[in-house]
Amino acid sequence: MTYSLDTLSIQTLKSEAKALREDRALAGTPLGHGQALEEIAKRHGYRDWNTASAALPERIAIPVQVGQRVKGSYLGRPFAGLVLGMQLLADMRHYEVTVKFDKPVNVSRFDSMVIERQRVRATVNLDGVSPAHTSDGEPHMRIRRG
Repeated sequence: MTYSLDTLSIQTLKSEAKALREDRALAGTPLGHGQALEEIAKRHGYRDWNTASAALPERIAIPVQVGQRVKGSYLGRPFAGLVLGMQLLADMRHYEVTVKFDKPVNVSRFDSMVIERQRVRATVNLDGVSPAHTSDGEPHMRIRRG
C-alpha cells in the first residue's frame, strides 16, 4: 500500500510546517515547531493544530498513484494502462480513478458487437476493487500496480 502526500492529512500538514520553518529560518525569522503547526492548521481553515489533528487521518492510503502503470480488469476484460487521475471521495475510503488503456478494451458481452473504451473513470476502494458490480457479480474494475 502506498500513501499520498497530496491529499490533506496529518502528514501533509507536518510536511508543510517543516517547509514553513525552513523558509522562515532562511528569511532570518525563525519559527518554533509548535508555532509552525498552528499557522499551517489555520491556513487550512482549522481553529488550531489540535482541531486539525483530531479531524484528519494520519495518512491517506491509495491503491495507485497518478502517472503509474497499472493492470487489471474492466467489466471483466483485462487491461494495461496509465493512471491519469485519482480523487479521494468524501467517505475517505473510495477513490475515483481515471485510466487510459494502452489498447482499447471491448466492453461488449456479444461477439457480434464491438464497443471499445480507451479511457474510463471508475470508483475503487483502497484495495483497487470497484464496489459496483455487473449483473453477474464481477466488479466493474479491479486495478493494481503494473
